[in-house]
Amino acid sequence: MYKNERKRQFPTTISTTSFVKLYILHLLTEKNYYGNKIKDEVERRLDGKWCPSPGMIYPLLRQLEEEGYVESWWEEPNKRTIRRYKITDSGINHYKIIKLQNKSSFEDSLSIINNVLKDIYKINL
Repeated sequence: MYKNERKRQFPTTISTTSFVKLYILHLLTEKNYYGNKIKDEVERRLDGKWCPSPGMIYPLLRQLEEEGYVESWWEEPNKRTIRRYKITDSGINHYKIIKLQNKSSFEDSLSIINNVLKDIYKINL
């Protein structure tokens, strides 16, 4: 930030797509998943307050696979009904980088939300 520069952008600068990509890689560090299970798991972990659409999950999984961050296979190759995904070593390294890059945005957002709840709504967390 330059001297006397105003902070005009609200600090939640992480895009929805970047957030979902981060969460996909996070989940895949724990175990293998298929696309709809990733969607359901994100929704569960966010207490049902938000859920990514399949139209966001599947293109991101394809992109992550093209970039070498995940690998996929058909659970039953003859039926081609469930495609499972796992993170690669390269994906783990990429996850660590984007996790660090986004941490301060989440911390800044949390601080602002806590202060708004305290100041406006008189809720102390």
